Amino acid sequence: MPTILASQLEPFAIDLLRAGGATADESVIVGKSLVAANLCGYESHGVMRLPFYIQALKDGEVVSQAELAIMNQSAARVVADANWGFGQVQANRMLDMLYARVATEGLAVGTMIHCGHIGRLGEYCEAAAARNLVSMVMVNSHGAAVRVAPPGGKAPRLSTNPLAIGVPHRDEPLVLDFSTSATAEGKVRVKKIAGEKVPPDWLLDCEGRPTTDPNVLYQNPPGSILPMGGAQAYKGFGLGLMIEILTGALSGGVTARPVPYPKKGNCVFILLLDPAAFGGAEHFRGEVEQLADYIRSCPRIEGVDRILLPGDPERVAMAKRSANGITLDQENWAQLVKLAGNLGVSSPAAN
Repeated sequence: MPTILASQLEPFAIDLLRAGGATADESVIVGKSLVAANLCGYESHGVMRLPFYIQALKDGEVVSQAELAIMNQSAARVVADANWGFGQVQANRMLDMLYARVATEGLAVGTMIHCGHIGRLGEYCEAAAARNLVSMVMVNSHGAAVRVAPPGGKAPRLSTNPLAIGVPHRDEPLVLDFSTSATAEGKVRVKKIAGEKVPPDWLLDCEGRPTTDPNVLYQNPPGSILPMGGAQAYKGFGLGLMIEILTGALSGGVTARPVPYPKKGNCVFILLLDPAAFGGAEHFRGEVEQLADYIRSCPRIEGVDRILLPGDPERVAMAKRSANGITLDQENWAQLVKLAGNLGVSSPAAN
């Protein structure tokens, strides 16, 4: 399996985006975001997305140099139309507007409609934590890609509807980032491209039977991804349902529906909180630190070296992959090399 250093993969991703029609600034923002996702262990949100992003740009599902248009706003609120711009670009623009508001109001909420895929949600929580802010980020698929069946159902009705919550904590923020389905759709797509089977607790076929074949998710009629927690996961599906409402309905956007929305993207909800405006910054810091220390001090089962908190797995992956490189499966790497050839971009040598 090919392994590429991040220092090689990042300029490669940037060059592909630039050759595919993105501006220089967009290419840097999006390329760095995708490689950072790989470094953190999120292959589903990493460079495997490049062929899809570039095809979306070609098809008009993503628009280069799109304006982030404010539809409504107040001292602590921004309601915006992303005009199908690159998700990472528009999400960072939204964060900048929210940072200005949270500095004066103690909290800020932003929503976006018509937004390209914004990538790994934890990225934005990490950025907010670096400013000593608590954050919550969630998205739906803009009503375009239902993948998850309700408990007892055999046809998909919701997208995978991820949620991320970030809390500043020393130099290791606590960042919880997960899909409300058994797995992210991108992980199924990675397995499909690689020609590999998926674990037995990820998918159902169109008759509601468990399957390890990733292709069933994309057939007609489609299979579905199980909700977080399995076939009877009312809590996981219920959380996904509420995210669908907070992102799609509250924003003025689109929720899942019988006829899918014609473009794939995200409706976005972002909340920022400044602890100083609530119980006090010092109190917050002290309570988070003692809580984290208390949990880490838990007696461990034999064979367990360390109690992990949210954000720890990403930091472990980041350290390992920064030193040793990012390993991709052969088929996903082959797709990138083929794309590079079509666009006239040189591919880095993989080990």
